[in-house]
Amino acid sequence: MMGSGCSIRAIWILNNLDAVVFSRRFPVVEKRWRASCNAHSDDTDQLFSSLPTDSALADAFLRRKHREGSARGFGIRKSNSSLGSDSWVDDPITCHIIGLYINKEEEGDKNLLWPLILHIKGLYSILILPLVEPRHLKAYVGLCKRPDCGTALGMDNGLSSLLLDLPSVTGAFMVAHAIGDIITGDTVEPEVIVSAAPSVGGLFDSLTGSIGISSRAKPVAPPVASSTPSGAAVPGSVNTDAPKIGSRPLDKDALRTFISSSMPFGTPLDLNYSNIFTIKANGFSATDLPPADQKQPAWKPYLFKGKQRILFTIHEIVHAALYDRDEIPDTISVSGQINCRADLEGLPDVSFPLSGLNTANLGVLSYHPCAQVSDQGVDKQGVMFSPPLGNFVLMRYQATCALGPPIKGFYQLSMVSEDKGAFLFKLHLMEGYKAPSTMEFCTVTMPFPRRRIVSLDGTPSVGTVSTSEHSVEWKIVTSGRGLTGKSIEVTFPGTVKFAPWQNQRLSSSRSSFGIIADEDSDNEADNAGNMVNEEHLMEKINKDLPPVDLEEPFCWQAYNYAKVSFKVVGTSVSGIAVDPKSVSIYPAVKAPVEFSTQVTSGDYILWNTLGKCPHVATITS
Repeated sequence: MMGSGCSIRAIWILNNLDAVVFSRRFPVVEKRWRASCNAHSDDTDQLFSSLPTDSALADAFLRRKHREGSARGFGIRKSNSSLGSDSWVDDPITCHIIGLYINKEEEGDKNLLWPLILHIKGLYSILILPLVEPRHLKAYVGLCKRPDCGTALGMDNGLSSLLLDLPSVTGAFMVAHAIGDIITGDTVEPEVIVSAAPSVGGLFDSLTGSIGISSRAKPVAPPVASSTPSGAAVPGSVNTDAPKIGSRPLDKDALRTFISSSMPFGTPLDLNYSNIFTIKANGFSATDLPPADQKQPAWKPYLFKGKQRILFTIHEIVHAALYDRDEIPDTISVSGQINCRADLEGLPDVSFPLSGLNTANLGVLSYHPCAQVSDQGVDKQGVMFSPPLGNFVLMRYQATCALGPPIKGFYQLSMVSEDKGAFLFKLHLMEGYKAPSTMEFCTVTMPFPRRRIVSLDGTPSVGTVSTSEHSVEWKIVTSGRGLTGKSIEVTFPGTVKFAPWQNQRLSSSRSSFGIIADEDSDNEADNAGNMVNEEHLMEKINKDLPPVDLEEPFCWQAYNYAKVSFKVVGTSVSGIAVDPKSVSIYPAVKAPVEFSTQVTSGDYILWNTLGKCPHVATITS
């Protein structure tokens, strides 16, 4: 056995021309791989036992790209999938964990390099090869040649079961994302919020909260300077793998420094970008020595000096699919994290009870390495941690929406003719939410990617409306006019007129992955009657629509939906909370504790009640 930790055999970074621009191999880890292969020579004589050259790997990556249709691949078995390929396994995870045949496929399994973690960031494709046991590679080879496709419920020999036995794959994903952030400049600290003015408390807070007046919170900057460029991502924004125009050139020196410091000899230790580059920039002095009777942890290379305080911020993202149908249940999930900043001198321990576990119904829970947790009670969990320097993520979790969705209601769209649709929104905002919960903004967007909007007729009960060529945007609550401590019902009836439709069959030479031709036509259409059978209309309009890319789940052109964006502060929808009065510090020190919350929308979708909609079938026993 090689142990349960994570070790990296090699790293490759390819540019958008599929050429290797950076690589790093770890001979110590590679020696362990070869020793394991030699120890099981009878079973591993067909394995690819050595690392390829950069040019050989680039050629293999390009061949797979052509064979699988894109860098990520199909993810599912298609009619043109070949035996032994990733798509033959018929599992979408093969878009992110891939295998490369270093030479031609027909030369045998011994040329397969797996598992390669693929992370696309900016203009670069990052490949990380973690150390696994030879039996795991042999098991994957078997999956690539299995005649049946898919993984039945409860099967133990699928790819998911195999990956559960490989913690090194999880570590390799963390390495890939850390490197991706460095090469694109997206190295930002987790956001921690502090109130702009101290709370007076008591009756004054109750009165100001009830009339919508509150001190505006502001984010706290990291305590140490980092080399984050101006183009870094904003906390809470959505990062995509789409190539960025004008991405900065690859900083190979920064990469070498990060890799040699964060994963010496191929074993990841500390992937914190700020720590590593602060140490390089500042070094250490005689005043940086830790107390003689205490051991300084790796996540706190410097001791804090200054005004002491502790800040907690719960940031939750709500994902929802609302159908307003009896036969299809709504789905709502919450992904959250507790960001923390503990400006405390010395090396103290901080402990507090995390409450709300019963209502949150936590499904997944993970902590920062600095944290220790006690046995979970009915509704509380004791947490103790030795805080790092600066802002950090103390805990991540998946939960249910205990308070109910911040926005609920329905969206209906009916095509009364080929080029005209009547729609209706009826929404409830902040139903069941009380002060100090505040909705800072709320916007609803109706996208029509394949139709060009000519005109819009309709007036909402609240807010303003604007249109672009392919979407309608309804701003219900705008920044600066937050909705505090009350619920409102809003409606928006109207009609939208499109440019005349000309149905065109996409050329078979075009990619089948969401490459959409501009099929809007400004020619006059011969429309004999305005009121026609709606089912016939939808069948005609949606005919020959291209299949959707698995990476873009909301680009099915046959479906109509509206997407909601919002931000709520002053509460957590899961019910998770930290009581500042219950936070204790050892050794005891006087330090104020502040707690804040913010909830933002993820993929928050209102599906057209009158149209088709994708949903997951419910398994009945």
